[in-house]
Amino acid sequence: MRTLILVLVVLVLLSYVPPVRSGVNAYIRGLFSTCWRGKGFCRKTCRKKEEYHIFCESQFLCCVNPKFLPAIVGK
Repeated sequence: MRTLILVLVVLVLLSYVPPVRSGVNAYIRGLFSTCWRGKGFCRKTCRKKEEYHIFCESQFLCCVNPKFLPAIVGK
């Protein structure tokens, strides 16, 4: 009887799954959320000193620092 209780306790402890944060870690997310040759970032809204150049996906903008954008010719 004593070994049965011990086995049940061990099985309960082994079945416990600790809570973790869902999603990929920040390094991988940053690596895959870049655009414009790695100089821009895919975001919903751009920061103050950034401009959007192209779309990343259907809902994200590619926010790039203006110094990395190509020069506008023919104005």
